[in-house]
Amino acid sequence: MRWFMLSVCVLSVAGCDALPQWAGGARPAPTVEQPGDEQAEGLAPDAETAVDEQSSEAPDDAAEVSIGTLGRTVASLGNAAEPGLWLKTPLVSVEQSGRVYYAETNTTVDVTLIPIDGPSTAGSRLSLQAMQALGAPLTGLPEVDVFGA
Repeated sequence: MRWFMLSVCVLSVAGCDALPQWAGGARPAPTVEQPGDEQAEGLAPDAETAVDEQSSEAPDDAAEVSIGTLGRTVASLGNAAEPGLWLKTPLVSVEQSGRVYYAETNTTVDVTLIPIDGPSTAGSRLSLQAMQALGAPLTGLPEVDVFGA
């Protein structure tokens, strides 16, 4: 029954030539031409230039903070004498707050993300407290997902 309903939906949409096809993502907002759009079009490049200049004048620290999914990394135990919940990783370029998720225990822990040199595919070092909070094996190499906050 599911395949029948899917095929009916596909056939009904396939026959409608008026529907534009979008290659992933959200559909852009429709544009409505208004009288005087010729002037607005003439100003658009200047407005874009102003936005570009403003973004290039932003402080470097604000531009480098990463938000959202940063990637997956293999984490080894970091310096056990260094207290706190932290992850030293090449996935960030500035120190910031974030989270790590360990799928084996379905646990997420808020940590401080500390940048280290290396390619983004290099491993990371996780604090003793973070490893314990995640329920990860201290002698293992757990794979964790990293998120910027």
